[in-house]
Amino acid sequence: MPMKPREVVEEWVRRFNMCDAVAVAELYREDAVHLPAKQRSIAGRSAIQKMFEQDFAVAGTTCIPELIYEIGMSAVLEWRDPIGRRGCGAFAVRDSRIAFAYWDELASVRVAESST
Repeated sequence: MPMKPREVVEEWVRRFNMCDAVAVAELYREDAVHLPAKQRSIAGRSAIQKMFEQDFAVAGTTCIPELIYEIGMSAVLEWRDPIGRRGCGAFAVRDSRIAFAYWDELASVRVAESST
């Protein structure tokens, strides 16, 4: 049974919180694009997996969903982490896989800077 965009994002959060780059990457289409804020886009599932492997090796974080909005074949995730950083992600889903993702890490940086 195909997963709805909200279900894909909920599963993405679960796998992300396990810091399992392989499992997270499996949720992306082969031709997916992941766009982290203020960085170059990452194209292709294997490149996305490598990005997550590098990120998880440096620092893991916990993504706590605040809200997940499902809009047609897309979902938007508002999140926070245990230390109070906040952010937003947008996911376009096709055939139960992520075709495009935008991850706004700037929101978390701004909140962290303003609380110091």
